Amino acid sequence: MKTKDNENRPVAERRRPLVAEAYDHPAGHVIDWHTHRRHQLLYAIEGGMTVHTDAGIWVVPPHRAVWVPGGMRHQVRGGDVRLSMRNVKIEPRAAARLPAECCVVGVSPLLRELILSAVPFGGGYDLNGAEGRLVRVLLDQIRNLRTAPLHLPLLHDRRLKRVAQALQANPADPTGVDAWAARIGMSARTFSRRFQRETGMTFRQWRQQLRLLESLRRLATGERVNQVALELGYENPSAYVAMFRRALGTTPGRYFTQSRP
Repeated sequence: MKTKDNENRPVAERRRPLVAEAYDHPAGHVIDWHTHRRHQLLYAIEGGMTVHTDAGIWVVPPHRAVWVPGGMRHQVRGGDVRLSMRNVKIEPRAAARLPAECCVVGVSPLLRELILSAVPFGGGYDLNGAEGRLVRVLLDQIRNLRTAPLHLPLLHDRRLKRVAQALQANPADPTGVDAWAARIGMSARTFSRRFQRETGMTFRQWRQQLRLLESLRRLATGERVNQVALELGYENPSAYVAMFRRALGTTPGRYFTQSRP
């Protein structure tokens, strides 16, 4: 496994509590499995991305970010359009009160401007000057991040993984618990109990979450709501929009414009 964030950095940069960098990747770009010593906030300015860890999958739509704690093994996959990303790397000593687990977070207009302003600083800025003061405000904003429910837990039971993989390949599959359980040689009661234990969700909740995340990935590339809703197994677009509103508190259209600069 690769370690991207090594110590082959200038000493001045390693002493800074935070360094922000800009990256642009073509559609479909994959950053293979690796770890970082420092914590990361990966902010998708344009395009979306999917972050995989050993614990689950996080879908990051445009204008949102994902928090990845230091030492966590992860992979980053770009979507079907170009990804423009800003990577905020934070020293562990400066990460008090920050999440210990991976999570997707909202990005306020203020946080966005602070991140963009910090990118040109590099790693040699004056800690006691104007740049250092801006970085301290940026750290305060990061400590107040609000998480979004955009996580899909992974399954580890060998037979349940077959179900999860089949649904990831075809999220619209309407097969119910009884049929899935019979297909993998398990009682419906055992199936439901193990699914709940491994994911913290019922089978129905997990499949709905899978469909929600897949819809976000597709909408981020410009697909229309009507098309996405029908292709993911909803009876009509209204049923999809109602599910989306229950999950994220707003409609798909507003969700993609609320944090757009």
